Amino acid sequence: MVVSGMIEKARPYVLMVGLQCGAAGMYIISAVTLKQGMSRYVLVVYRNAVAASVIAPFAFFLERKIRPKMTISIFLKIMLLALLEPILDQNITYLGMNYTSASFTSAIMNAVPAVTFLLAVILRLERLKMKEVRSQAKVMGTFLTFGGALIMTMYKGPIINLIWSPKTSHFVSSSATDSSHQHWLSGTLFLLVGCFAWSAFFILQSITVKEYPAELSLAFWICFMGSVLSAAVTLVAEHRHGVWSIGFNSRLLAPLYTGVISSGLTYYVQGVVMKTRGPVFVTAFNPLCMIIVAILGSIILAEKLRLGRYNMHT
Repeated sequence: MVVSGMIEKARPYVLMVGLQCGAAGMYIISAVTLKQGMSRYVLVVYRNAVAASVIAPFAFFLERKIRPKMTISIFLKIMLLALLEPILDQNITYLGMNYTSASFTSAIMNAVPAVTFLLAVILRLERLKMKEVRSQAKVMGTFLTFGGALIMTMYKGPIINLIWSPKTSHFVSSSATDSSHQHWLSGTLFLLVGCFAWSAFFILQSITVKEYPAELSLAFWICFMGSVLSAAVTLVAEHRHGVWSIGFNSRLLAPLYTGVISSGLTYYVQGVVMKTRGPVFVTAFNPLCMIIVAILGSIILAEKLRLGRYNMHT
């Protein structure tokens, strides 16, 4: 009984650490694919289509007896979730990542816990008692997070030389790197918008999963509607010849990895953990992803770490 109780208490922490490791891979693989020329619109469509296809059989068979009836209210919430995450967050974050770097993107996304906390307090999903140490720590962490994001955006410090970082990357061309430098500020602004959309998604997901407590089915509907809406956006925004084509390279790996790990599995696990721990707990693990991405980015993409800002090697 004691061991099972310890496992149950540790489960949310283990699940969230695992998700952050998976998210780190998403940043690296997506950065490589986007800088090699794949359309971010198409990547979002394929990502969510793959996720919906993988989740569908599990949702159908495992939740047949517990799946609630779909109502107009729940369906509208699912549509809004698809708009916030697949459409706004993924598209805008991919654009910001293409203009900056994978490491910088994961670092800016550290503002997600702070934004989520503020939204939770405003919507009264999180109780704030300033006399409690716990609440004081959350407020202090919020100010530090926003301060850190501001410093990273405005201050470009000296390079931190890492012994394992190569001089050039075999995956990213120098022309893509030069383009990133020219649009760094606009890329940062796009990332901040994506950060807010992601936080709003966490809040709405925590509300929706209480009304529709079938995590797999909810994840399927979010991914399915996300792929449908993203396809409509892509048809309007993309007119290049062959934009939908993929091969046995990063253009295939990116949708498969991000679809299975970063969308399907992530939405499901987030829903499970949110039911007991809430949205603020889920987002509190984001800094771990930044550390992993910084290490992988310096090794694979030859990204140079600076005090205050991440940069690509030139």
